[in-house]
Parts: sequence; C-alpha cells; structure tokens
Amino acid sequence: MRVTVACALAMSVSVVALSAAWAQNTPMREPAPESTNAPAAIVAPEPTTAPAPAPMPAARTEAAAPPAPAPITRAQPTPQQTPRPMASTTTNCSNPNGLGVTRTVEIDTTGGPGFGFEHFKQHDFLREGEVVLTFDDGPWPHTTPAVLKALAEYCVKAIFFPIGQHAMWEPGILKQVAAAGHTIGSHTWSHQDLSNAKGRFRVGTKMEVREYDPKEEIEKGISAVNMALGGSGEAAFFRFPALRHPPELVKYLGERNVAMFSTDMDSFDFKLRKPEQVVASVMARLKKHGKGIILMHDFQKATAAAVPEILAQLKANGYKVVHMKAKSPVAALAQYDEMVLKEQKLPTMSQQPTSSVVRTVDEQ
Repeated sequence: MRVTVACALAMSVSVVALSAAWAQNTPMREPAPESTNAPAAIVAPEPTTAPAPAPMPAARTEAAAPPAPAPITRAQPTPQQTPRPMASTTTNCSNPNGLGVTRTVEIDTTGGPGFGFEHFKQHDFLREGEVVLTFDDGPWPHTTPAVLKALAEYCVKAIFFPIGQHAMWEPGILKQVAAAGHTIGSHTWSHQDLSNAKGRFRVGTKMEVREYDPKEEIEKGISAVNMALGGSGEAAFFRFPALRHPPELVKYLGERNVAMFSTDMDSFDFKLRKPEQVVASVMARLKKHGKGIILMHDFQKATAAAVPEILAQLKANGYKVVHMKAKSPVAALAQYDEMVLKEQKLPTMSQQPTSSVVRTVDEQ
C-alpha cells in the first residue's frame, strides 16, 4: 500500500515539474497580423474599432522586438501627395555646376490653351522658384549656336520660337536646336505685328509696306519651320510677335489646336546692348515674380553672351528649370507649304544639283 502511494506521489510531482518547464521554454504568442490586403495604413487598433480606409495604402512599420515579448507598435501613416500628371524629374547632369531640368511637363494643346500671365491667366502650373526659358526670333548664325552651347553646358532645355524666313535661311541651325532636345514652336513667317492690317515686307533689296493676310503669316511660319526640320518635330506652340493677340487670331489658333505663349517676364533684351544689362534685367524681374516664363531672343548678341551668366545665377539662387513639350505636333497645311516653296525658288536657267555646279579643286 505504501509503495502504491509513493509511486502515485512521485508521478504527480513529475507532471507538475514537466508542465512548469514547458511553460518556461515556450515564448508568448504575438497578436495575429492583420490582412496585408487592408486598403489603408493601420495604426495600433482599438479593441472595437475597425481601421478607417484611406485613398492610398501605406506600408506598415513594426517596432523591433525587445528581448522580452512586447506588444507590436505601428507608425502613423505618412500622407502621400498625388504627383502632377506628366511630371518627371530629370536633374542628371554631368557638369557638377550644371542646373539641369527639374521636371518636364507635357501640354495638351487641344483648343489652344494660353500660357504666360502677362496675357493668359488660366494655367498657373509653375511652382515657386520654377522657370521656363524661351527664345524668339532665331535661328541666327553665331548667336543661336552660342545659346545652345550654354544650355548644353548647364544641361538645360528651353522653348524656341523661330521666324519662318530665318528657319528657311538657316535650317541647319534649327536642326541643331531640335537635336539638342529643345522644344520648337513658331513665330510667324516674317515677324509682322498681326494686330495691323499692313506690314513691312522685303521685295528684292527694298522694304515695302503692303496689306497682308495675318492667317497666311501664321501658317507660312508653321510651314517653314516644319520644312526646315525635315517634316517633323515642330510643336503646336506659337508666340505672337510683339505679344499682340488679336481676338480673331486667338480663336483661329484655338481651332487649330495650337497653344499660345505670352510671358511672365519680358527681359526686353532687344533694348539692351550689354550682356550684364540682360542678366540684371532677367534676375530683377525673376526676384520680383518668384517664378514664371522668361522671354529672351536668341537673335540678340547681348543675350547670347548673357545666357551663361543667367544660368549660373539661376543655379546660385536655387531656381529650377521646367521644360514644356507638346503632346502632339502641329500639322502644316499644304497650301501654305506651296507658298513657302514658291517664295524660296527664284527663276534660274540651271537645274543641275549643287554637287555638279560646285566642286572643290583646292583645299588647305
């Protein structure tokens, strides 16, 4: 009998000891994780309250587990900003002193939107400190290549609004503008003030005042730029000479789905003769406005010389460059293509190709 009782007592002690050891070696179970398909970032849950949905799911973070088991904590979700459509960051630049392009925006030109608060107040898309560089009246020997060189050194893109006649005279330079990745719009055929019914035109070696069709002036400019570029690459962007916008032509360009550009800051570089004056003009206006579309002329010598210093000061003062591109190219109209071709051809007896007419016979 005593043996039986002793055995029973020993077995009871063993069971208790084994149970204690098992409990000591078994870790405390953590709360089961919530489903990873939840539509929102999750904070430490309330016992009876479901997590509220948010527009964007955010990653959950858990605190590192301490040596002893502890409840899991989760960080509050960080609000996310919705990125602007078609914006991209392109700040890569091999030049350590370069400026680069902060973002590129694509413009839907349907209906003829207007840009530049001097005349168009609808689209305020630039952020504080952002600028768009624009150049009118090229292409021109020496000055346009100098502007292109400076832009390339600072890894910057711009919009060029060439005159149609200049494009036909210097198609090689305009192709350089396109090859460098800049946006190319148009600026009429011969830079007429489209608010006037009469304009000054070159006839032979003389200038002659005569009436003209403003729509023809616009369309021939588009055709000339398109031809100079080899039939592609012209954006549906247009700038009126002298920034004068007759309502009927604004309506016409809207029907053609061409975006119109005024400016936020006119450098008035055509009135200045020294590069330092152009630099001072641009920077003073930019300091006043804080952001905007800057109007300059790659036709002007002082401007071509000033561009490197302007870019250096933009960099030093923390400004950012935005590049504007058109969603679709502009379509030149055949009837105006014919007009441009007709003006480019003069009567001549010879129809031989240049390679037959001109031959190098001596070269140093």
